[in-house]
Amino acid sequence: MKSAPFSYVRPESLADALGVLESSAGGARVLAGGQSLVPMLQMRLMQVDTLIDINRLPGLDDVRADGPETVFGPLVRHTMLESLPLVSERLPLLQSAIRYVGDPQIRNRGTIGGSLAQADPTGEIPLACLALDAVVVAQSVSGSRRIAIGDLLVGSYATALEPEEMITEVRVPPAAHHFAFLERNRKHNDFAVINVAIVGCRDSDGRWSSLRIALGGVNDRPVLAVEAASLLEGTMLEEEAVAEAAQLALEVVDPPSDIRASAEYRRHLVPIYVRRALTKLRDDHERPDV
Repeated sequence: MKSAPFSYVRPESLADALGVLESSAGGARVLAGGQSLVPMLQMRLMQVDTLIDINRLPGLDDVRADGPETVFGPLVRHTMLESLPLVSERLPLLQSAIRYVGDPQIRNRGTIGGSLAQADPTGEIPLACLALDAVVVAQSVSGSRRIAIGDLLVGSYATALEPEEMITEVRVPPAAHHFAFLERNRKHNDFAVINVAIVGCRDSDGRWSSLRIALGGVNDRPVLAVEAASLLEGTMLEEEAVAEAAQLALEVVDPPSDIRASAEYRRHLVPIYVRRALTKLRDDHERPDV
C-alpha cells in the first residue's frame, strides 16, 4: 500500500516551518526521523496534506546542559542519546531505555522529538521522560509554551500539541542516578507489551525517597503509579512493602487488548513487573547517593 498524495516541504528555517504549520489549518505533519510517521502514512492509518521535513534545520539536534537541566533538540537521534557522555552522567535511565527502541537502524534515524510527538503508549522515550518529569517546549508563530510531559501525553497517539505547534526542546530536570527499566516483548525488537521505568534516591541508611514509578502499555498513555511510590517513601524496599506497592500499581492501569496481548494478560503482568523493577532498583544500587 502507498500513502495518499501529499505536498512535501523542506523549509530553510524554523520560522519557515512554523509558517507552513500555521497556514496548513491542521493538515500538516512534521517529519523528523519518520520511523513511525512514514509507515503510518504508507498504511493509510494517517493522511496529511503537507509533510514538513525539518531535518536540515540548524540547531535542532543539540544536546546541552542548561544549569541543572539537560536540554535536547527535537532532532537528537536515539543513537546519539545511547552514547553521549552527558546523558550517561545525568540521565542514565534515558540511556538505558533507548537500548530497547527498535534496532540500530531505527535508532540511527528516530528522534526524541518524534517519539514524544508520536505518543505511542508503549514507547520507551515517552515512558522514560514521564519518569524523569520532563518538560516539552512547543513553538508556533505566536510564541512558545512549556508543557509538562504528563500534560503532553493525553491519549493513545495523541498529544496536547496544537496543529500549528512543533516541539523545539525537551528539558529534563536533575534526576536520581538510581533507576530500573524493564520491558516485556513478544519477541526481540517488537513493541512492548508492558514496560516499567523507576527512578529514586537512596540515603546512607538504605532508605528510599522521591520514587517515580512509570508504567507503559497499560493505559492509553504512560502513567505514574503515584500511590505505589508514596507507599515506599522512607522504606528500604523490603519485600513486603514492594509486594504491596506492586499490587497498588494496578489502581492506575486500564490496559487495552490488541494483537500483542489481552487486557487481562497485561493486568496480570503489572504487579509482576513492578515488583521485579523495584527489586532490581534495590539490588542494583546498594550504595547510597552521594
